[in-house]
Amino acid sequence: MKKPALLLLGTLLISACTKAPEESVFNTVLTDSESIAGKPEYLASPYLTPGDKTYMVGHQNGTFPDLGWHVTGEMGGIWNHPIKLMDGFSVQISKDGVDYCLDSAKQFVNYPFANTHEFEVKDLMLTATRKQFVPDGEEAVYVEYELTNNSETLQELIFTFNGMVDLRPVWLGERSEMIDGEDKVSWNESIQGIEGKDVNNDWYVVYASTLRPIAHELNASTCDYQRAGVGANGSLSYSVEVPPFSHAVLPFVIAGSDESNAEAITTLNKVQANAEQMLQSKANRYQAIADQAKLTIPDKKLEEAFRWVKYNTDWLINDVDGLGRGITAGNPDYPWFFGADSEYALQGAMAIGMKDVVYSTIEMIDSVSNAVNNGSGKIIHEMSTNGVVFNPGNLNETPQYATLIWEVFKWSGDMDFLRRYYPTVEAGLDWLLKENDEDGNLLADGYGMMEIHGLESEMIDVAAYTYKAFLDAAEMAEVLGKTEQAEDYKGKAEKLSEIINNDFWVDEFNSYADFIGTAKEAKHLIEGAIVRADTLNKPWAVEELKATQRRVSQYPANKKQGFVLYHNWVVNTPMEVGVADPEKAIEGLNTGSKYVNPFGMFVTGIDRDESAGTDDSGFAKKMKVFSYTGAVMTLPTGVQAIAENNYGRPDNALEYLQRMTNSFSYALPGSMYEVSPDFGMHAQAWNIYSYAVPIVKQFFGIEPMAHLNQVKISPKMPLAWNEAELENIRIGTNNISIRFERISDNESQLSIEQSDANFNVVLPNNAEMVEGEQVESEEFGKLLKGSKIVVKISEKS
Repeated sequence: MKKPALLLLGTLLISACTKAPEESVFNTVLTDSESIAGKPEYLASPYLTPGDKTYMVGHQNGTFPDLGWHVTGEMGGIWNHPIKLMDGFSVQISKDGVDYCLDSAKQFVNYPFANTHEFEVKDLMLTATRKQFVPDGEEAVYVEYELTNNSETLQELIFTFNGMVDLRPVWLGERSEMIDGEDKVSWNESIQGIEGKDVNNDWYVVYASTLRPIAHELNASTCDYQRAGVGANGSLSYSVEVPPFSHAVLPFVIAGSDESNAEAITTLNKVQANAEQMLQSKANRYQAIADQAKLTIPDKKLEEAFRWVKYNTDWLINDVDGLGRGITAGNPDYPWFFGADSEYALQGAMAIGMKDVVYSTIEMIDSVSNAVNNGSGKIIHEMSTNGVVFNPGNLNETPQYATLIWEVFKWSGDMDFLRRYYPTVEAGLDWLLKENDEDGNLLADGYGMMEIHGLESEMIDVAAYTYKAFLDAAEMAEVLGKTEQAEDYKGKAEKLSEIINNDFWVDEFNSYADFIGTAKEAKHLIEGAIVRADTLNKPWAVEELKATQRRVSQYPANKKQGFVLYHNWVVNTPMEVGVADPEKAIEGLNTGSKYVNPFGMFVTGIDRDESAGTDDSGFAKKMKVFSYTGAVMTLPTGVQAIAENNYGRPDNALEYLQRMTNSFSYALPGSMYEVSPDFGMHAQAWNIYSYAVPIVKQFFGIEPMAHLNQVKISPKMPLAWNEAELENIRIGTNNISIRFERISDNESQLSIEQSDANFNVVLPNNAEMVEGEQVESEEFGKLLKGSKIVVKISEKS
């Protein structure tokens, strides 16, 4: 945007012009990295520059408007949890008394570890590319502007960088005595830059270039815009010469601290001196992520999505001093820690080899849960990065924790890990039934995954996850030599299996019930569902619910039974955990397939309509305020894929993954929104569960048993994949790669390579050894070992 010239009101620092470097530290690294360009129609939507100590959120067009709803308008900018450093920054280029704001990028490009914005100043025949990344482990952002002179004349420019300081606490800061104060900015001679401080707290931000500015201005308005908060601005101006058809580079570092100004300055100096090496190190680390659990399949779009979802998972790691290091739920509005989100995401993360952060996330969730819930074993739902727990836990989180611990143990084989966390599992299952099952029928009463007001009876997802928890706890108890306890847990799981398949199943709808309750309890829920369906103009749902209302009015008021009202996605959890009887499972899966659109499963089935099957337009433009009403989400879609695979339908599972993949790069290139295709969190942790479990554990059939020094491999490959390869899967200390090839309609070949030749591989009974060493095993059947194992599998045997 062109603007009238602005006077520099700050102290002038006239000096000889420092020549800007001509080469960008990004050039070589980005040239060798994969990238995805954004769409013009989504330039006015968020991007993420990820980092584990600091991250940055703005719009793809290069601006930093107020965004987010959790703390209204404050979820963007530069965050260094548990504080925010800046709302963002702006840049002005001036020549001959005319100012140009770089606020309308014509192209955004995303890399796994960095991003770029390309601007054009047509009047000057100048292009400007902004490039940025966050160094691993540093409380800083590195930003670089590369100016390209496309004219035949020397360009003499004034380049002004305006920092928009906004030092403020994270959500729930007031509960931990983090009270936002006014921000002040000042000139810092030692760094030739600006420092900002919250007047009431030791929160600091500093920013500077390695170039020497000719002027600075405090409380600047350079290319500014209206925004919330009690922040302050400070600008730095530089004299820059750009030769004809040449380049000039202006590097900036923004660093922060919630401890001291000295710490922020130390970080700034460190990043200024080592930016190129830090960038290369981060690029190398992301290449290692790409190579771990590396998937090669005919469906290249799905292959790319899986690779980037691995990157997305790393984007969400947050390392908070004094609290811990873990995978957060989502960005920009949930950049903190959750029980349920972790319990899904960490299962997927473990399957792709992210053991260290899985361990540290569990350590944090476990310690905080036991602290706030008095060692009861109850698992928290949501905790901000200041350590304040907002919700001490919904019912589903405690049984899901048991499944997470067993799953992680199977991949790692770490007995110390199991001994450390089994007491929480044990206490949690005891708490679940003693404190929440008043009638003693093994069905805890209260909220599960669906937090619909009033819907807190005996929920289907709580029942299904409790069944799985007792099953998994029994396995853990066996490993730990607690035989009597294992038998008790198995008995409870068997009883829950009968209850789920008998009491929760509703023949009329060919579906498991949303909940079990009395007619009296269901009455007001039906009324609420009718209002919702009517408000959303879903006449089919209104008609169905009114018919249910008429039937329920004839039921005894206090008789408990299963009710299908909302067609919530959680009715598919019995198939997800494998407790559903096969016949009921197929009927339930077929019923579930009605509640989809081109991107996946509706969260609440009554929100769909006749257009749902063909409506592939964006969701965000339909929403005036933030709401999940009408949403299709990645987690329900992934759960459905897992459920289909559990009952021998990999082709159906693949279809759900392909629906989900339709939202990949839809709005933010390289990412997948929480609400498909373009709403809610632009990066979401549980997406790795929705991809890794169906692909790694089901299509390739990998069931780790690291504590036994073995792995079961029993592929369930979709018919569309005649060839598929999965490389570098970590199981204990072993690294294993699998190649699948369909030889004919009736026969396939499986080639397995592993780093530990003595690791045992359990294969299906219809597998015929071609290469490898067979081991006698009465318990496990066909068991092979060797650095390379090749078998043929007859699919009709």
